[in-house]
Amino acid sequence: MSYSKNAQKEKRSAALSSVLAAIGLTSFKIVVGILTNSLGILAEAAHSALDLVAALMTFFAVRVSDKPADIKHQFGHGKIENMSALFETMLLLLTSAWIIYEAVQRLFFKTIHVEISIWSFIVMGTSIIIDYSRSRILYRAAKKYNSQALEADALHFSTDIWSSSVVIVGLAGVWMAGRISGLEWMAQADAIAAMVVALIVIYVSINLGWRTITALLDTAPKELPEKIRLAVAAIPGVANCHQLRMRPSGAYWFIDLHVAMDGNRSLADTHAATEIIEGEILKLVPYADVTVHVEPS
Repeated sequence: MSYSKNAQKEKRSAALSSVLAAIGLTSFKIVVGILTNSLGILAEAAHSALDLVAALMTFFAVRVSDKPADIKHQFGHGKIENMSALFETMLLLLTSAWIIYEAVQRLFFKTIHVEISIWSFIVMGTSIIIDYSRSRILYRAAKKYNSQALEADALHFSTDIWSSSVVIVGLAGVWMAGRISGLEWMAQADAIAAMVVALIVIYVSINLGWRTITALLDTAPKELPEKIRLAVAAIPGVANCHQLRMRPSGAYWFIDLHVAMDGNRSLADTHAATEIIEGEILKLVPYADVTVHVEPS
């Protein structure tokens, strides 16, 4: 089952808006991070730079995944979305490793003065607003069109909201350490906040990576096959439903199953019954390629 031209346009528009937002945020954070020496903001700049790479990959993935099947790719190009998410996971883990290393250096081996200014808070506040709006756009398109690439992008950017909030807390701690007696220990809050950001990214990466691997291994959801069996078995004329198999490919599912029916039914009647079966399955899995094999009961 193919997407319409409008659906493809909406998916690409959501992915493109993510790319443009990532370019703006990355540039803004790098400039403010360098000017203030804030590891928290630089960590967020690295995170946003990774967001940009991920957004570009997502934009590429949703364009390629919608291409129709051909002789070399007989099940379509949907797996490119899963590969995109897996590559994004590896980038996230590498970035987290760098952030943790630099934070440890600042906590135990280096002394770096962090200059807190109003721009430090403006850049992070702006980041939260933009991340919130684009994550909603991506989630909406991902849910509407069952796109794993867009969903992974949305999940990625929604975690940026929490990590940006943590950085703001760290910056506030450094600001208070320089102005309130007895709170000097909070001078390290920026580096600690950066480590918290890294841990958040690692947690998201592991979850995203696991979901991507299960998709690449053609793992079927736990409850969906049973729901399909019950729906098909409830159709009048179907004696039983068995040998159900399904595999994901990006936004699509390929489903094949065997059903037992009265062997005396005409070919035209049997074909009409398979159309009804396919329709019931598409109610549960809207974007699916369904193959029904009929056996005499």
